[in-house]
Amino acid sequence: MSKTAITGLVAVIIVIIGTFLPWVSIITGGQELVFTGLQTEGSSFGEPGKLSIFVAVLTGILFLIPKDWSPKINLFTSAFLVAWTFRNLLLYSRCEMGICPEQKAGLYICLAGAITAFICVLMHRRTFVKK
Repeated sequence: MSKTAITGLVAVIIVIIGTFLPWVSIITGGQELVFTGLQTEGSSFGEPGKLSIFVAVLTGILFLIPKDWSPKINLFTSAFLVAWTFRNLLLYSRCEMGICPEQKAGLYICLAGAITAFICVLMHRRTFVKK
């Protein structure tokens, strides 16, 4: 297994861990609401962490498969993971009706892990090699 595949696996694990960490906190009515990728009770965010975990696991599995087609499919899955985590960053950090949430580390950890996994797919030597 190459160094880029190992780094990509670590990045995917970081994305999964980041979905359980706090993403934003909102203080309304004297109480503080803390939202993660999986705990969004009291909001209309949904649970975007479930899709992040699914795509991250799929990306991690494709890092482990030593076939010629797996890096090409992994290029799509890792790009989708980056787009999804960036969408979550935009969705969770926006201000609504004069209430601006305080961003927590989980959002940025997920984004950094997804970008790292995408870069590892691009740097993987079998991605664009023709035989």
